[in-house]
Amino acid sequence: MNTELFLLGIPANYVVDRLGNASGNEIESGKFASPQSSAALAVNAFGWFIERPELMTGLPHLQDIDWPASRVDVEYEARFPWRGGRHPWLDAVVETKTHLIGIESKRFEPFRDSKTAVFKPPYWREVWGDNMTGYEYLRDRLHERKLIYKHLDAAQLVKHAFGLRTQGCKRDLKPVLAYIYIETIGEKPVKISQDMIDLHRLEISDFSRRVANCEVSFIAFSYSEWLASLTGATFEHAKRVADRFNL
Repeated sequence: MNTELFLLGIPANYVVDRLGNASGNEIESGKFASPQSSAALAVNAFGWFIERPELMTGLPHLQDIDWPASRVDVEYEARFPWRGGRHPWLDAVVETKTHLIGIESKRFEPFRDSKTAVFKPPYWREVWGDNMTGYEYLRDRLHERKLIYKHLDAAQLVKHAFGLRTQGCKRDLKPVLAYIYIETIGEKPVKISQDMIDLHRLEISDFSRRVANCEVSFIAFSYSEWLASLTGATFEHAKRVADRFNL
């Protein structure tokens, strides 16, 4: 195992096992070592808190809950209320006494890949409760191609929300979907302009407006915003993440 893939304080063996059990095949495929790896950013940013969850004392736009965290982990499977088929994997999970926060991390993907919304028939089962209508509306409009986002993978976020709703009910925790992303202007390895960043923000705002007051709360913030909020014992970790990933 190449320990240089991980920053100081990351439990490398544990993280490699987690990645191996997930669906992305990040380590064996070599994707994790790529300069474009989104998984590398997420694991190094949140993996540091696995052995010290008590130092996770807040996230942007989510301060007024029962911090600190009681558990932080990476590669979290938010299973639907059925056995077969594929279930969503989030990049990280943060738990407190009352909340289950699933984290979807993006690096270059919003500015690189085209977004295709695909929902299979099980997504229309009546298992999501009475307070997920915003997400269900997005599911329907995305499926019908009546709503299209250029940078935001809204279909993936809807699926994550359904999984988090299931797990939140199962564990009697309030579910939160947190979307974290980069805003680094540059040409390599992916071109990112200010116009692209602005459109991405507009799409996030539109998505957020449509799911407001749903059972699964939605928050979004940039890596720069989150890292800038880390102080005290977490400050040096934040600096290492920013330096390694040019944030």
